[in-house]
Amino acid sequence: MSTKPQGNSRNATFLIVAFLFFIAVAIAFLPAVNENIAEGMKELTGQSIDTQSLAYEARTIFDTLCYNRSIHILAMLLLGFGFLMVVVRGHGYSSITATLLAVSIAIPVYMLIKSFMGEGSALSIDAFMWAEFAAASLLIAIGAPLGRLTMDQYLLLGVLFVPVYLFNEWLLLESGYFNGFQDTGGSVAIHAFGAYFGLGLVATTAKKFENGPSCESDSTSNQFSLLGSLLLWVFWPSFTSAVANPERVVLTAINTVFALAGATIATYIFSKLIRGKVDIEDIANASLAGGVAIGSTCDIANPGLAMLIGLAAGVLSTVGYSIIAPRIEKLIRGADTCGVHNLHGMPGLLGGLSAIIITGNAGVQIICMVITIVVAFIGGRIVGAIVGLLGTKKELYSDLDEFGH
Repeated sequence: MSTKPQGNSRNATFLIVAFLFFIAVAIAFLPAVNENIAEGMKELTGQSIDTQSLAYEARTIFDTLCYNRSIHILAMLLLGFGFLMVVVRGHGYSSITATLLAVSIAIPVYMLIKSFMGEGSALSIDAFMWAEFAAASLLIAIGAPLGRLTMDQYLLLGVLFVPVYLFNEWLLLESGYFNGFQDTGGSVAIHAFGAYFGLGLVATTAKKFENGPSCESDSTSNQFSLLGSLLLWVFWPSFTSAVANPERVVLTAINTVFALAGATIATYIFSKLIRGKVDIEDIANASLAGGVAIGSTCDIANPGLAMLIGLAAGVLSTVGYSIIAPRIEKLIRGADTCGVHNLHGMPGLLGGLSAIIITGNAGVQIICMVITIVVAFIGGRIVGAIVGLLGTKKELYSDLDEFGH
């Protein structure tokens, strides 16, 4: 989707030295190396607060604080994801409308289903934020077929996605089968699930659209995409800390920013090393991979480890966009418009694996990741077949067939 840069200005030696320098910076934040950080970690994680045992008035204060983060998440969903997906030239109206539909469908449908599951009140700030997570995962999934579905298909997709997502969430987090699974900020249950569901949606569809126009971007659409990326970057700490224990919110926010910073630095360096010049697709997307990858350990990692995870995620995502993506699309015989596998799929799995470093629960982490991939991909294939019954979009990657100007 992005244009290939002309010329070459790599400065490879400088960039490699710079990357090694930032690895050293991350290591310097490890508690084992930095006594000040070790003391700070003790202060931030020393005590636990049980909000359920507090008086009603005190719980209301905590709920209000959670409300603030929930609104930040809404800003991520509507403004961040919305602008990020405007990257497709000539498809801006459709991208924004699809975003609005996805959020408007996912939140009430999720809360409705939960109200019949009999586990706590569906009318709580916690239930509302979990519903926002479902909306985020749906938006990730939509990024894969973006530009090749009609508005009616997006609507049906939203309704069918939520039950599959809820099943996977219940299996991983509530069934009791996988105690010890670490995924506070949803690297696996939210990001990886959405990505592999999206790949399921587009798998084997390449032949169906092979004679259609290609997906393109231009300066204007890229700038809107960068705006969306900045909004997601700003509000990501609220996303990861949304359901973290109150005493760990500060640590979670710091870890998230350090992971995002690491990914941004790595993206810039490796975009230039691989492509010769900075690619806008890399900067707008791979710079966010740290937020995806830190999700699993956002409330238990230290800032040094968080930055190392972010650096690794930035490298992985940039390599994904520049090298791995064509191979994956050939493997599944389908196009991933927004590169959700590069931003949410692989970094999400990296986040799940990184939890093993802290928890040591390799078995349960890997099993849950495999389950998520299987449930998501098969669910995407089934839902994609049902959505396909509504027909085919006439004008690919264009607003012209459904919007008046």
